[in-house]
Amino acid sequence: MAKRQARFTPQELEDDPRLKDHSPTLWSEAESGEVGRRLLSSAVRCFAANGFHATTTRDISGGVGLSPAALYVHFPSKELVLYEIIRVGHERALAHVRESEAESEAEAAAGAGTGTSDRLRLMMRRYTAWHARHHVAARVCQYELNGLTPEHYEEIRELRRRTNEVFREVVARGVADGSFARVDVNRVVRGMLSLGIDLVRWYRLDGTDSPDELGEFYADLALKMVTGTGTTDTAPDGRSGRTGTSGNGSARGNGRKASGSSVPATGQGGPDLAGRARGGPGVGP
Repeated sequence: MAKRQARFTPQELEDDPRLKDHSPTLWSEAESGEVGRRLLSSAVRCFAANGFHATTTRDISGGVGLSPAALYVHFPSKELVLYEIIRVGHERALAHVRESEAESEAEAAAGAGTGTSDRLRLMMRRYTAWHARHHVAARVCQYELNGLTPEHYEEIRELRRRTNEVFREVVARGVADGSFARVDVNRVVRGMLSLGIDLVRWYRLDGTDSPDELGEFYADLALKMVTGTGTTDTAPDGRSGRTGTSGNGSARGNGRKASGSSVPATGQGGPDLAGRARGGPGVGP
């Protein structure tokens, strides 16, 4: 039997370069208070490295030099800490994607002639870069959903559905106006969002690609998915049709746990941040 990996201490998490990103900026002192913001930042690191269920309130409070009781002054339960992280992460990512649409619409209104391809490129670039900059919080958003109460889980499902719909509308528009090939909209959107989400397992800010560089690369891949060959007889609404790929190709994740197996962490030392495949419905923030 494989030996179970030891939990990581708050000090180890504080010093680990793989947990350095912009996630702490997701919460302002005006919204959460100075101590609340620090507790959320500590909780993000703990949940990402050790998982929600293996993290204690002592871990979270100890990460900012407070007693375990200090957490309950700001959050009645550990689950509410998780909910705040996941809710804010999904809301911020959705807002970032919608900003790209608003920017494209403003350019079109000004006569800049922004086409559907440009809109999709901008959206994918921003979506990818956001996840890279906030990869620690985004990892918690993806892999710790099963720690939420049923009520909170349903709220997050709705936010995920809205994100999916923003992408789906752009791809469907491109299929309808002839900018894109007649692809299966649902499958293509699932693939695009999976690209942007999967990077949270391995990305680190001190790596070879900056968030913007990775965003540009994934934007190119997204355009190739809608302008290439190999898909035929698909309705613009994405509800029917065949693709040129073989196998299942469409993991419809309506459950609260993903079926993937653990993936080894990259050999950089530090916590195992990659092996918790506990995703939620379909696509993420």
